[in-house]
Amino acid sequence: MTSDAQQDWKNWQEQRTATVSAPHGPLSLIGTYWLSDYPEGRIPAVPGGWREEGEDVVLTAAAEDGLTIDGQPLTGEIRLAADHGPIHASRVAHGERRLVVMRREGLWAVRDFDPRSPARQAFQGIEASAYDARWSLPGRFRPYDEPRSVRVRNADGRERGLGLGGEIVFELDGEERTLQVAVEADGSLWAVFADATSGNGSYRFRFLRPAPPAEDDTVTVDFNRSLLPPCAFADHFICPFPPPGNTLPVGIDAGERNLRSG
Repeated sequence: MTSDAQQDWKNWQEQRTATVSAPHGPLSLIGTYWLSDYPEGRIPAVPGGWREEGEDVVLTAAAEDGLTIDGQPLTGEIRLAADHGPIHASRVAHGERRLVVMRREGLWAVRDFDPRSPARQAFQGIEASAYDARWSLPGRFRPYDEPRSVRVRNADGRERGLGLGGEIVFELDGEERTLQVAVEADGSLWAVFADATSGNGSYRFRFLRPAPPAEDDTVTVDFNRSLLPPCAFADHFICPFPPPGNTLPVGIDAGERNLRSG
């Protein structure tokens, strides 16, 4: 990191663009298939047979399916747990495609990432506001006594639980504002928020990922690093919508706003 906050932001934005447009970045997701929707075990768009069995997914493949597991051709049957690493390192592949096993609230799904996806081919960049120091605000993290879970609608229309570990408090336009946040494994925070520009100048909601709070619970709330959620890049993500209370009544004219078009 340099001492120049504006240059740091520019470097961050360039890295962000490279990440989302990578061969197996979010633009490459072409399908999310819930196994409960395919009780016969065959997903029309995905080779092989996929079925739930206890705490695993069982994948069956023949040579003509063209699947590989850990880089080796797969014929026969293998038990799979959920993938948690980077997409390009997922165990199951079909040529350049990566077939990622995931689990949400006890339900299993297979995600199909294809570097040749139409969205990736059409990508022209991210529309973002120029860095403005006034959107980098001092704040404080207030952890909850116990973690909470709220039910929120997701981008696929289903309702799921969203875990929350506390809230960040900051001042904006002379008033105290709060955002409820999840606490990630590394101590960093994650807020799903909307504001007065959502759907009118920016995407319908965005993410904010502040660094871990300091020992005194102070935290920097930098809206310059507001992120488009994965579902802005591909329709097949199941991003959670903002929980109650996380829609700010002011416009946040900062950070990523939309995909660049035409």
